[in-house]
Amino acid sequence: MPPMKVSDAFRATLRFRRSGAESSAGLVAPVRSDRRTKNLTKRLRPGDIAVIDHVDLDRVSAEALVGCGVSAVLNVAPGISGRYPNQGPELIVGAGIPLIDDVDPEVFTRVREGERLRVEGDTLYRGEEVVARGVRQDRASVDAAMEHARAGLATQLEAFAANTMAYLQRERDLLLDGIGIPAIGTSMEGRHVLIVVRGYHYREDIAALRPYIREFRPVIVAVDGGADAVIEAGFRPDIIVGDFDSVSDRALAGGAELVVHAYRDGRAPGLQRLRDLGHDAVVFPATGTSEDVAMMLADGTGAALIVAVGTHATLEEFLDKGRSGMASTFLTRLRVGGKLVDAKGVSRLYRSRISPWALLALVAACLLTIVVAAYCSPAGQVYLTFLAARWDAFVYSLTGLLT
Repeated sequence: MPPMKVSDAFRATLRFRRSGAESSAGLVAPVRSDRRTKNLTKRLRPGDIAVIDHVDLDRVSAEALVGCGVSAVLNVAPGISGRYPNQGPELIVGAGIPLIDDVDPEVFTRVREGERLRVEGDTLYRGEEVVARGVRQDRASVDAAMEHARAGLATQLEAFAANTMAYLQRERDLLLDGIGIPAIGTSMEGRHVLIVVRGYHYREDIAALRPYIREFRPVIVAVDGGADAVIEAGFRPDIIVGDFDSVSDRALAGGAELVVHAYRDGRAPGLQRLRDLGHDAVVFPATGTSEDVAMMLADGTGAALIVAVGTHATLEEFLDKGRSGMASTFLTRLRVGGKLVDAKGVSRLYRSRISPWALLALVAACLLTIVVAAYCSPAGQVYLTFLAARWDAFVYSLTGLLT
């Protein structure tokens, strides 16, 4: 497998990740910790040392950490457990960020939020006191772990197939007949629907779809944190779907219709937050992921075309998430069928071959042609004489004001 590449957006953030004092004695920077990576990324600042508890670190979480500009990542869990080839550690190491796995779990109780500590080798220090140790990863160790994980891929495929069948048995009425899809206020009948998940390459895909969004004005359905991604891109979501644990209050207050993804037994942890904020919501009980709920909602309410941004599309992405529930996404995509179009890869499929410099040269050539034509024609000479007289009058007036 070729080395993981970091996008230009992430390279820009890497300029900030060394804001902590780094020397031959190690890297000194503020430490911020959280057992949930997506909660931690909301508080991280460029140059911080991130302490996480994330078995089989997936690519989306790793991209978020790199995007925050962290100077080091300490993981109390194995970044690659060997169950399947997850891409997160490869991305972090490829970005040049120190990654230390299997750190002592007591680190969560030993460090204070924002405390400046030192990372040297595989150890976290407070002065000369050892706070925690782990296993420092590099390109060679990550490649070896990934190779070992690929050897067990067949077992994961069998488990994925079993989870797929189990989901089909639980949700066959929803998948086959659309039974259980709630009524919503936003009309999607016969319209294009754009579903935005803050997942793989979502920034590039939204940028590539700007002309499409302006022309077709699709119904924008954001999945959890995808609402903030839509707002950052300069658009407004019409519907927000999810359990609402990773979407900002600002996005919730934007006027979008809210659909809470609930468990099959009716429990909806995200509903309480919305009630506390004074928002009304529609509840959609389903076994799968919020991504599935958004697709089923669009399909069940008559969308003519569904365009997906940042969603899971390949087997590698299904396994990289490390969740048995991803089997539901596979079946949901089959259910939606031909009306589903993946925006993934559009930005790489087509790039304009006309550079800004070529456009500038074309404009300059056109202006030169106009000037030459005006100079050579009698009418043009009269107009140029008039312009010259106006210019002389302007210069004379300006000189009078200055003197």
